[in-house]
Amino acid sequence: MKLTILGCHSAIPRVNTNPTSQVLEINNHIFLIDCGEGTQVELRRNRVKFNRIKHIFISHLHGDHYFGLVGLISTFRLLTRETELHIYSPKGLKEVITLQMKLAGSWTNYPLIFHELTSNESELIFEDDRVEVHTIPLVHRVYTNGFLFKEKPGQRKLDINATLNANIDKAYYNKLKQGFDVFNNNEELIKNETVTKDPQKPKSYAFCSDTAYNEKIIDIIKGTTVLYHESTFLEKHKKLTIPTKHSTAKQAATIAEKAGVETLILGHFSTRYDDLNDFKLEAQTIFKQVELAKDGKEFDFS
Repeated sequence: MKLTILGCHSAIPRVNTNPTSQVLEINNHIFLIDCGEGTQVELRRNRVKFNRIKHIFISHLHGDHYFGLVGLISTFRLLTRETELHIYSPKGLKEVITLQMKLAGSWTNYPLIFHELTSNESELIFEDDRVEVHTIPLVHRVYTNGFLFKEKPGQRKLDINATLNANIDKAYYNKLKQGFDVFNNNEELIKNETVTKDPQKPKSYAFCSDTAYNEKIIDIIKGTTVLYHESTFLEKHKKLTIPTKHSTAKQAATIAEKAGVETLILGHFSTRYDDLNDFKLEAQTIFKQVELAKDGKEFDFS
């Protein structure tokens, strides 16, 4: 599982900071999460292949989280894309994008499929045989969801030496990987656990931006491998979290601690701060395993 931060700052783009967007590579999928202004430039800068992006997840309809989307959709068209593009977003985004394309006379030459979200409860919005994605209802000034990406358990791994010693025909190897007991060439029943090893523990990633402090998400993200949680403010500006419905670094760390996640990544920093290391220091008073997002930074959780 690898995460690439394309942008991690709040509100207004600057020369050296970009609004929210990131790419998650998980179990052979590449998911684009949020699409702030400048996203397609950052995709190129980070050498992400456009044709591998088939699913885009938009948390909410504040501009710093989706203003780059229509440009990306248009670029896909100019590159003569044919593959379907699925967009999971709050209701209303389809209307916005459709109007922009209509007025510009630039309809896509590929299937553009919107999955509009309206529920205030966590729901499964994508699933295949490798990954599932659930919404994380958040508390913000407009309807907002985070997203929980979860690998499905993989197949068991063959212990080749044990398998050969047990005299098992290769025709039964797939059955073993699926967890079944099998008969060997001597018609003896071989227990699966004697010739296979447990698969790698499935990884998971929770994206939570933007939101006020909200303990209701704890049960949804409990035990997650990695949590990205917004930390727009430091505690000295905590009073600003009330009207803006954002969080402090300390509040993000409290959620991470209560949820028992393995790693916390802080992001969505207000541009009022010069030294972002203060966010890490503040969070580590509550939760030790803290990382700071940075535009262009890659996190590898293989």
